[in-house]
Amino acid sequence: MTGSIPYWHVDAFADRPFSGNQAAVMLLDRWPHDELLQAIAEENNFAETAFLVADAGDAADWELRWFTPACEVRLCGHATLAAGHVLLQSDREASEVRFRTRRAGVLDVRRLAQGYELKLPAIATQPASWPEAEKLLGATPLECWSNPDGYTIFLFEDEAAVRGLRPDLPGLAALGEHQFICTAEGSESDVVSRVFVPGAGVPEDSVTGSAHAALTPFWAARLGRMAFSACQASARGGRLACRLEGDGVWLGGQCFTVMEARFRLGRG
Repeated sequence: MTGSIPYWHVDAFADRPFSGNQAAVMLLDRWPHDELLQAIAEENNFAETAFLVADAGDAADWELRWFTPACEVRLCGHATLAAGHVLLQSDREASEVRFRTRRAGVLDVRRLAQGYELKLPAIATQPASWPEAEKLLGATPLECWSNPDGYTIFLFEDEAAVRGLRPDLPGLAALGEHQFICTAEGSESDVVSRVFVPGAGVPEDSVTGSAHAALTPFWAARLGRMAFSACQASARGGRLACRLEGDGVWLGGQCFTVMEARFRLGRG
């Protein structure tokens, strides 16, 4: 593949520009070799780059894949929201866009009066024990819940404990491409979290939609209601509206485009 690729730099789940989680959104005519996709994602150096190819099927409008600087991932929420933002901004008449993914099914992004909402499959977790990981977090959690696909929730006593974590990131990376999701009840929001994914090249993620696909059913059971507000307490910070609906999770938030350009391939 040569030439150039349309490119957008988007802040997702952000209440203002330069907050939330950064994603690159790139529209392709066809799928190149995976090695090129990985090289582009490494060059972008965001938590995720979303690559899109138009889908000729009836189930979805676009096929969507996500790459971190280190690998392809099975599910990414913030880059999906960013991709929906780019496409719905370019088509003001559309109210929804659907994405076919390779391992997470069909995902929807809808336009709201303010921002968007994204539907992800709900991720169920079960009580677990992982002493090796718990020792690397920098504080002892009250509970540990996990999912076979690599999502592990650590429940802490309060927001201060979550904000004060200083994990051993190289140690966590050695445990594999897991999401280490640390959470507690919040003060200004119902729920607060921090998410570490060093094994996939993301030491601490800014705002993690896929983690909230696990946190939403987890906290809905504890709070006794299907909808709540969430804050991811990273350095950039981000806010989400979370709602459990059947076997799906709806995550609401705003996006801001901070750059629109073309990514050049080849010489010159």
